[in-house]
Amino acid sequence: MLDSLAALTHHRDLDALDHSLVLTLAELTGARRVTLAKCFPEDSVLESVVCCSPDSRGAYHVHPLEPERLGAALGPVHRCLQDMQAQTETRNGLHRQLVPIVREGRAIGALQLDSALAPLRSRSLIDGFARIYANYTALLHESEHDKLTGLYNRRSLERQLQRMLQLRDRPLRPYPLAVPPAQEQRAAPAGEAAQVWLAIVDIDHFKHINDNFGHVYGDEVILLLAQQMRACFRRGDVLFRFGGEEFVALFSATDEVTVHGVLERFRAHVARFAFPLVGHVTVSIGYSRIGVHDYPAVALDRADQALYFVKQHGRDGVRGYEELGACGELGRGLAAGSIDLF
Repeated sequence: MLDSLAALTHHRDLDALDHSLVLTLAELTGARRVTLAKCFPEDSVLESVVCCSPDSRGAYHVHPLEPERLGAALGPVHRCLQDMQAQTETRNGLHRQLVPIVREGRAIGALQLDSALAPLRSRSLIDGFARIYANYTALLHESEHDKLTGLYNRRSLERQLQRMLQLRDRPLRPYPLAVPPAQEQRAAPAGEAAQVWLAIVDIDHFKHINDNFGHVYGDEVILLLAQQMRACFRRGDVLFRFGGEEFVALFSATDEVTVHGVLERFRAHVARFAFPLVGHVTVSIGYSRIGVHDYPAVALDRADQALYFVKQHGRDGVRGYEELGACGELGRGLAAGSIDLF
């Protein structure tokens, strides 16, 4: 047991931690199947599902699953998340136990264990691992998130980028602020993978905000801008406060027209938003496509060159590295951008 706990808390990557959790529980209980379902805490929509089950030789294997394709099979999980209470049922000689994973009063996921083992013999084990997982993920969450905004911090960029590249083939959800279907593709055409894009958002003239209104109101602008980013981007898009007044967004889209439309819509949304006391604030945005083999620093540099172009041409705009390169507008006297690479 102690070896299992030591192995579990060795992980710093959440995906590896999830896999280790279901594998550990399966091996300790001899379960037929162990499933971990995680959700977005704000609305209980499932974000990811992993399960562990034995093969014909009895060796356990972990498989990630797509929540969208499981449908009614996740009904018990949804009930467990909604009620935030453990549930037990017996079907075909197997005992099914569901235990919510609760952090700071919210359900962040649920464990489901299907086993021939009587619930009384395994319930305390599942409860204990659910609490350990909740506590440990709270520590990881704190280390990866900006304290002011709650967005990811820059130290988590590489891991989140790799995760986005791995998940780019998943169906794309629509953005919260709807646009006509002709202007935004919802999913990649058959046989064509979605692409991952990186955008840098910079608050225009932020020094003037701090100088004229004070750092307290400067922090409020940063906090409110983070809230607007959450409102305008999809669940599953990854948002960072990269330092100071700079933000980064990682998201999937099928083409550059869609990307430009999404970011332009966000820019316009911010320009219309009334910040308390400060009034209206604008942002400049540069973006670039990320290849499977690109290093984070390379992707950041390309987006930063596009951002610098916007800032040198009036601010309050959106430009893409690929688009600027195709027009021949990059490389002529373009100085280094504003973002600090690693």
